[in-house]
Amino acid sequence: MNIDTNTIVSVSEANQNFSRVTRIAEKNGQAVIFKNNRPKYLLIDLDSSPHIDLTEDEKIDIVAARMLKKYKEAFLELAK
Repeated sequence: MNIDTNTIVSVSEANQNFSRVTRIAEKNGQAVIFKNNRPKYLLIDLDSSPHIDLTEDEKIDIVAARMLKKYKEAFLELAK
């Protein structure tokens, strides 16, 4: 994996200034968060990153599936 040095942020900086990390991801498609001087996390902008190329309907399906899983018990109760 090639990493653009303009996208590197330390985990400390990400913790203190997450909005800066999101701006980097929006500008470059991703931000790489380093921990102990090694790449550890990858924040990607889903709208512009080639890593995940989803249609709007697919994005909605993913969110819906997560919501159904998270609140399954409540939905089952409502279905009674």
